[in-house]
Amino acid sequence: MWFRNLQLYRLPVRWDMRIDQLEDQLARRAFTPCGSQDPESRGWLPPVANGPLVHAVGGQWLIALGIEHRLLPSSVVKQEAEERAARIELEQGFKPGRKQMKDLRDEVTQEFMPRAFTRRNKVYAWIDPQDGWLAVDVASVTRAEDILEALRQSLDAFPLTLVRTELSPVAAMSDWLAGGDVPGNFTIDMDCELKSVTEDKAAVRYVRHSLDGDEIKTHLQEGKLPTKLALTWNDRVSFLLTEKGEIKRLQFLDVVQEEASAGSEDAAELFDAHFALMTGELRQLIPAVIGILGGELATPAV
Repeated sequence: MWFRNLQLYRLPVRWDMRIDQLEDQLARRAFTPCGSQDPESRGWLPPVANGPLVHAVGGQWLIALGIEHRLLPSSVVKQEAEERAARIELEQGFKPGRKQMKDLRDEVTQEFMPRAFTRRNKVYAWIDPQDGWLAVDVASVTRAEDILEALRQSLDAFPLTLVRTELSPVAAMSDWLAGGDVPGNFTIDMDCELKSVTEDKAAVRYVRHSLDGDEIKTHLQEGKLPTKLALTWNDRVSFLLTEKGEIKRLQFLDVVQEEASAGSEDAAELFDAHFALMTGELRQLIPAVIGILGGELATPAV
């Protein structure tokens, strides 16, 4: 259990929610597969097969939202509706009108939907009720909103706020690249993206390239701003920081992986060991990242 991304949100420190309360409230919207006419179904699944809806290890909680889609391409519906419309035209001597075509598409959809294949995904979220963090393992805010909306619908109260920092990530990354250094136990890696704020929207991307030369400084002087920067923290976790403050491409380095696997004898133990070590690392990494961005600001609810 290793997260690849963090879309990070704030809960009250020592959140006033017991694990049994969370379990009961998530159970109100437990996952059920798509019905015969349902294009989509969403609900809470056990993060670990046959387990509870809230998987707890060392006071840290893991939840999972199941999202199932019926795969019925619009092109298939359109093609079948057009074939039926052609037969109707032969019978009645003129083409079906707009309303009749809509009715045909609806008819085809209703007939084909029960036979459509389904695809199911799980979206994981980690809740730290002690330090007040909610992190969703997805690459975009749009996808994170799926799980946030499900939590709003499931919980009696959901006091979530955005995470905002004193310094914008763009300003901070610009300073680090200009100076060739990052405060604290961070080092600059070899991936970076810079974009111009002018109308031409010029952009340059570096992959596995040294970022400490004059070339980067020249781009900064020309007005390009960093939108992504690869960093490593404490020689234990590497990640990509974005202009929105997102943490992407999380990679727990070999020393962490080795610690996680030591002494684990079966799959369940290994899962819990990975989750415990991951959350332990992230509970140190997140305050460190916020610290190099100038500290946390009070933020409005989302």
